[in-house]
Amino acid sequence: MPAPPARPQVDPRGPRFAAWVTTAVLVAVLATGWWPLLAAQAVVFALGAFAGLRFSPYSVLYRVLIAPRLKPTDEREDTAPLRFAQGVGFGFAVVGTLGYAFAVPALGVVATALALAAAFLNAAFGFCLGCEAYLLLNRLSITNKEVGTAR
Repeated sequence: MPAPPARPQVDPRGPRFAAWVTTAVLVAVLATGWWPLLAAQAVVFALGAFAGLRFSPYSVLYRVLIAPRLKPTDEREDTAPLRFAQGVGFGFAVVGTLGYAFAVPALGVVATALALAAAFLNAAFGFCLGCEAYLLLNRLSITNKEVGTAR
């Protein structure tokens, strides 16, 4: 039986760069309450999650401006968990945008702060909360399938 096709892989420094930019954007949103910036960040998350990481503006910035100045690396990361994390970020950004836009600023602040916490964990420590959630859900799904077939 032939091996399944390889999943897309990325240089892990790209998502960390994107997490730093996202952190800065979300800090600016919390400092100013300017929800159109959060809506723009939601679009960035949507592009990464639904169109693919290569279409995300922060990925393009990394590929064009940052990566050519760095030493090449053999280190690679699967894109599936990263795309899932972008989808989670999209959800929080949409909820935050709606909170601000419909005069429920507490909802906007909380959703933005949660997205900021996740972005900062990735940027500063390389810990992708959304990626870990993806892996956990994937393991639970596999475990449930194995339990179901063992009966």
